[in-house]
Amino acid sequence: MRSLFFCFLFLVPTYLLHAQQYSIIDGRAIRYYEEGEQLIRERRYDEAMEKFQAAITRERSFLEAYVKMAQLCITTGDLEKAQEVADQGKARLSGKNAKPKHAADIGWVYTNIFLKKGEFQEAYNQFQEIDPLLEDSFRTSVYYKEMKGMMEFLEDQLGNTLSIDKERLHSPLNEFKLQYFPVLTADGNQILFTKRDGTGNFDKEDIYTAFMTEEGGWTMPSSIAETINSPYNEGTCSVTADGNILIYTSCDAPDSQGSCDLYVAYKVNDRWQRPQNMGKNVNSREWESQPSLSADGRVLFFSSNRKGGFGGNDIWYSVRKEDGSWSEAKNLGSMVNTAKDEISPFMFFNNEILFFASNGHQGFGGMDIFLSRVKNGEFSEPENLGLPINDQLDQVALFITAQKDYAYFTELTTQQSDNDRALLYRFAFPQDIYLGDNLTVTGGKVFNSKTGEPINATLSLVSLTNDSTLYEFKADGKTGEFMMLYPENSISGLYVEKKGYLPKIYNVQRDSIQNVKDMEIALTPVASGEEFVFENIFFDFDKYDLKPESLSSLRRLIKFLGENPNVNIRISGHTDNVGSPAYNQRLSLQRAESVRNFLIKEGIHQDRAVVEGKGDREPMVPNTNARNQALNRRITITIL
Repeated sequence: MRSLFFCFLFLVPTYLLHAQQYSIIDGRAIRYYEEGEQLIRERRYDEAMEKFQAAITRERSFLEAYVKMAQLCITTGDLEKAQEVADQGKARLSGKNAKPKHAADIGWVYTNIFLKKGEFQEAYNQFQEIDPLLEDSFRTSVYYKEMKGMMEFLEDQLGNTLSIDKERLHSPLNEFKLQYFPVLTADGNQILFTKRDGTGNFDKEDIYTAFMTEEGGWTMPSSIAETINSPYNEGTCSVTADGNILIYTSCDAPDSQGSCDLYVAYKVNDRWQRPQNMGKNVNSREWESQPSLSADGRVLFFSSNRKGGFGGNDIWYSVRKEDGSWSEAKNLGSMVNTAKDEISPFMFFNNEILFFASNGHQGFGGMDIFLSRVKNGEFSEPENLGLPINDQLDQVALFITAQKDYAYFTELTTQQSDNDRALLYRFAFPQDIYLGDNLTVTGGKVFNSKTGEPINATLSLVSLTNDSTLYEFKADGKTGEFMMLYPENSISGLYVEKKGYLPKIYNVQRDSIQNVKDMEIALTPVASGEEFVFENIFFDFDKYDLKPESLSSLRRLIKFLGENPNVNIRISGHTDNVGSPAYNQRLSLQRAESVRNFLIKEGIHQDRAVVEGKGDREPMVPNTNARNQALNRRITITIL
């Protein structure tokens, strides 16, 4: 996206501003020059340009006039004219009045022209040439220090240019005047974007969506829902990995807290419910926009210019509570936010990498895309994505698929004012940029084991190492369908729960459920005599002390008993056939007692749980191999 504003950053050496002597002595030419400087201060750029041209026409050797006129051309965005004027000035450096400082001034102008044109190697080379010529007094200025920082950045970046090929998305996408900020569901089968018919005040924004066809194309885009698109503006949206929670921006709606607010909508039984303003915990009297939900919708990131930040626009976040409300928004902190602008956050599907656009961190000019990795709960120093993802123009948003194969973005073409287009593009995301372990995206259905009816159960993928919830999704109440993401190297358990039903517990690695497509999960209603395998309860070999990795399942058993206060249970221990029957009987009982003791310690009344040891008498599968023996070493829970 093209930058809309130009500034004098890096352009004017301080020693030039205060120069008292010129390379010429013609008084009228000098007067034209000084009148031009005054017109610049008054922002009358066209008239200033005429004065500098008049000074040059009167005295062709007026080196300062070439420099000032070229700088003004850069400021107004006419880079070709700026280089033409600089070339004319450079041709006069052989004159008798030319000094090293004049060569430095013109070289400084060239450096800035090359930076603005994205010719970074040329800019770097030019700066190395003039750096020895710059006066010591100038080296202490902010202009020099910022330019020096840019050159050190370029030195590191120029040898690491990535290879990408931009691809415009094919019809029936990109048929509107403007379409921007694309997002996709984790399976890549649905794309959502903001659609606008023009740039006029009465051209409103709406959220549109399309679905992938069996042939790999896209369906005709359509409005996401009548309940969401309204006579007001709706745009810059984010959805959860399964596409069932939507947060978007709406401006100047009747219930708005400020200029632009964030709204949330939930899909229930495959239908979008009426959206709600996210309220004062998230929205303020200022501007809130460009939301990004974590994959399962438990954390929201967004950009805002509200009070309490570090600069113009900062990135903020809010956490969804258990009751569905959202916590008071907090600033993401100084590691990410700067005194300038940070916008368009995107939290990658693994919840470990935040992408965002900024002009406050060192970049190539304008807004660049950065990433910050979450390490031990803290955001790390942002990394610039480098060339050619970033360049001298504004890059404002990027969306990377869960499979890490493509990055989607918007490209703005600006010609005549009535020919502006915003189009959707993508490129193969470079493998050089590490995005963590691979994710497997799969799904299935949850249903009642007795009736076959779908159940809107909650599915939680939990790290067994530290009992942290990696993802939490809900099955659709109309179809029972769900989506789940599985990190490649995570030791995790899947917990499928619904009040009034026995939980279903899986060990992801042992059961290989991440490789199961269209997984069918049957939940059994709570009733006397019903039983379930209490997975992810771990003991060392020949021991009955509970291992720390058992904590996730133990806590869920406590939750189950809390939701069903009239239910009592029997905890049964089972072993494989290694060892004598008497020994296995004793060990299985001791393991069951360890579970019961934990429940009592956590506040469950002792009369609600009884124990028994089954030894090796009731194997689930024949003890014919190590895998089967592992399945037979288990705890089961029976409803009394």
